[in-house]
Amino acid sequence: MTPTVTHVGFSDESNWNAGRFRSLALATASVEGVGHLEAGPNGLLAKSDVKEFKWKKLDAAKERFAAEEMCRFAIENASARRLRIDVLVWDIEDTRHKMVGRDDTANLERMYYHVFRNVLRARWPNDAVWRLHPDEHTALDWGTIEDCLEAKSVTVEVDDSLWSGSSFQIGIRREFGIEEIRPVSSKEYPLLQLADLFAGLPAFSRGKYEKYELWLESQSLQMNWFNDSQQPQKLSPSERQHFEVLKMFDQECKKRKLGVSLKSGRGLWTPNPENPINFWIYEPQHPEDKAPVRGAGL
Repeated sequence: MTPTVTHVGFSDESNWNAGRFRSLALATASVEGVGHLEAGPNGLLAKSDVKEFKWKKLDAAKERFAAEEMCRFAIENASARRLRIDVLVWDIEDTRHKMVGRDDTANLERMYYHVFRNVLRARWPNDAVWRLHPDEHTALDWGTIEDCLEAKSVTVEVDDSLWSGSSFQIGIRREFGIEEIRPVSSKEYPLLQLADLFAGLPAFSRGKYEKYELWLESQSLQMNWFNDSQQPQKLSPSERQHFEVLKMFDQECKKRKLGVSLKSGRGLWTPNPENPINFWIYEPQHPEDKAPVRGAGL
């Protein structure tokens, strides 16, 4: 008998194979709450005249308005515990990832594994049954991973930060309670667009933090960034819109006391991972914790 799905997750990545800071976001909710959560962003996007939100395409006022409304929506529903958003960020300049021949696709698989392990079981009821909706435009072969759900067990290489040893026979269905993985189009699923937004926010905040601080200073002094010869760099239209969203998000999180920090970590992070909006930074656990290398196999 097929178990009844009780919870749903929507996942998306940002910069998984480009740039220094890369991220993976997972937005999760109970099945009962998904209808309300889907309807909210739909209306907000229509109000902003945005058909489909993409973080990387945020370069004008209407996209910024859409992003800000989606942030407020997420904060409101996370505060009410109707929604969780967990985002894992990794730095390819750290000791784990600064590897010759690093396999970014295989590394992304391992990052998904970290997110599944730390969210699906640790942050929701242990008996939850999951349906996951990753973005259909992804580097991973979700069809192959879906096949694993039909098997009794599958060999997966995992990092020593989770277990001792390099591989385990794990029953994915038993381990995480995943009943189905169904890639979908973000255009049809607003919560996937929300995952895209929250994947983009922390990676951007870390990569652009110094420039963001200078922009904040110019705002507080009511200076014109583009006419101030003392400023070392100028803002692109896209950077300006992204900075506005980041500033607004930081302020709203502080109003709701969600425990999300920006300045102290020079980028978004959440010291307490139990909080409903959780940005966490992957930290190598020991000297042997290394990213997979192309051609190494499992």
